Amino acid sequence: MNRRLLAVFVFALLVAGLASFAVYHLLISHVRTGPAAPAVAVNKLIVAGRDLQVGALIHDTDLIEVPWNGTIPEHALKTRPEVIGRGVIAPIYSGEPILEKRLAPKGAGAGLASTIPVGMRAVALHVNDVVGLDGFVLPGMRVDVLISGNPPVPGSTQTGVLCRTVLQNLEVLSAGQKIEKNVEGKPESVQVVNLLVSPEQAEILSLASDQTRVQLVLRNPLDTKEQTTQGVSLSGLFGQSVKADTAPPPAPIVRTRAPQPEAATTIEIYNGSKRSEQRIDRPR
Repeated sequence: MNRRLLAVFVFALLVAGLASFAVYHLLISHVRTGPAAPAVAVNKLIVAGRDLQVGALIHDTDLIEVPWNGTIPEHALKTRPEVIGRGVIAPIYSGEPILEKRLAPKGAGAGLASTIPVGMRAVALHVNDVVGLDGFVLPGMRVDVLISGNPPVPGSTQTGVLCRTVLQNLEVLSAGQKIEKNVEGKPESVQVVNLLVSPEQAEILSLASDQTRVQLVLRNPLDTKEQTTQGVSLSGLFGQSVKADTAPPPAPIVRTRAPQPEAATTIEIYNGSKRSEQRIDRPR
């Protein structure tokens, strides 16, 4: 009885093994003879061969051509003539595609001038005249401009030095000789700060730097709201309230002379058809 069961078990095991082998062989042969996977198209793309900082002029040696299997980024430039000779206005890192929005327009050149948008201006302020930011200003920061001085207001009572905010939320283009942002964010000693302004703001800064004391105030780059301020006077700091004399100035006194009598009298004399005049002086 036991031998019969053992024989049946061995036979069943052999049948199962043969069936498994047949199924496995069928699957392998199907995979090998199945349709070939479609080939992945490989595109060529121009990328930066090294890190390119703001203000740099791109040369042919700064670019390399690499295979690009993925989706080509939007606004990516694909040929060398489109890139060579253009200035960099935003950092481009090694191996990164060259995007149109990170380059200055053709013919704009390189350096600080290429980073100035059309219709805007760059105004330089000496650090000696800019108190409070020596060594703490970096490109890309946002600042406000304060002026201090004695306003020329005719007919008003002297209130001392006045201070008020004249410009807000200005972008720092460069600090010293550097126009690229400091990745580490460390303060550096600078001599000149270049601000991005409109033509009207450039006129204000030019007059303010010549006639008043100018100071820059750092602000959060995310805080773009401008606030209206009334300014503060030196007398106001000491709690004094000085009102301007708004009364009209007194009218000027005009003195007139009484009419004086004539010193002589003229008499007309007629003798027939002849007419003559005789002048008689009056006694004074």
